[in-house]
Amino acid sequence: MSLFFIRVFFVVISSVVGYQIGLIFGAFNNYLPFIGLTGGFLIAALIIIAEFSLRKISVRGLSAAVFGLVFGLLIAKLLSDSFILKSINRANETVAMIMQVILTLIFCYLGMTIAIRGKDEFSLVIPYVKFSRQDKEETNTILDTSVIIDGRIADICESKFIQGRFIVPRFVLKELQQIADSQDALKRNRGRRGLDILNKMQKSPHVDVKIHEEDFPDVREVDAKLVKLAKVLHAKIFTNDYNLNKVAEFEGVSVLNINELSNALKPIMLPGETVEVKVVKEGKEQNQGIGYLDDGTMIVVEGGRGLIGQMKKVIVTSVLQTAAGRMIFAKVENAYYPRQK
Repeated sequence: MSLFFIRVFFVVISSVVGYQIGLIFGAFNNYLPFIGLTGGFLIAALIIIAEFSLRKISVRGLSAAVFGLVFGLLIAKLLSDSFILKSINRANETVAMIMQVILTLIFCYLGMTIAIRGKDEFSLVIPYVKFSRQDKEETNTILDTSVIIDGRIADICESKFIQGRFIVPRFVLKELQQIADSQDALKRNRGRRGLDILNKMQKSPHVDVKIHEEDFPDVREVDAKLVKLAKVLHAKIFTNDYNLNKVAEFEGVSVLNINELSNALKPIMLPGETVEVKVVKEGKEQNQGIGYLDDGTMIVVEGGRGLIGQMKKVIVTSVLQTAAGRMIFAKVENAYYPRQK
């Protein structure tokens, strides 16, 4: 049942109840039933308007406030009862009642404010307790904007190498929409690609994607929000952002970096192996040529400057691992290199 039908049903029931109350007192005034019907309708409309204004309040914040209120009432009750027990005559009873009201107000206020202030770490949600098997741990992975735009996440999920639930925060989705609406054509295409990737993942039967509504208004940067949300949900962050990777690791949050995964999956080339590569451009050093493997690995070909545009078999001489990835140095097979004097 949708919220629209629930609201319509609530308005109708409220109007009927108001009409029935008007009938009870209708003996005094024949217009009271219609006044009651109008009053029930207006009260229901006001409640629905109030419900609309409370949409931005998160379940965690509301649960924290309720927990703080109950805790404050309990403390106030215990303290006020001690005053009442000490009250022997009527004069002291009046003082005890006044103290009970004051203590109730003070501790209810303190309980709610302290609980709301710490709502990000609040995990005990009494009205929404969810029972699950303790031997089955569900893994939550938060998707960053950069990894969504990258697009490789969809193929990785389809391969079933990564299990669990993928969480897309509302503020990440909002940032993605802003990129898709950008005036810059390149940014606009990247944003639309990211939205297409999310739609593809959501339609896949093998991928569990959920949108998380939690936001942190006191935190401005999206990266800081991601780290804070990961701490609250005890989740991992899936990204290819180098800076976010380092900050999350410093904060103690597990990170899955898609670039590190890509580098780990590249085939290992050993010195002496032969590979066929197309020389596409000049190298930085004298008489060097540059080629690329199918996975994007750069090959520096000694003596390859004059072979640009040609496919050649080269022999691997050394492999260098850099922060940007793996770089392979090779020489052309059966090529003659004059001895330097």
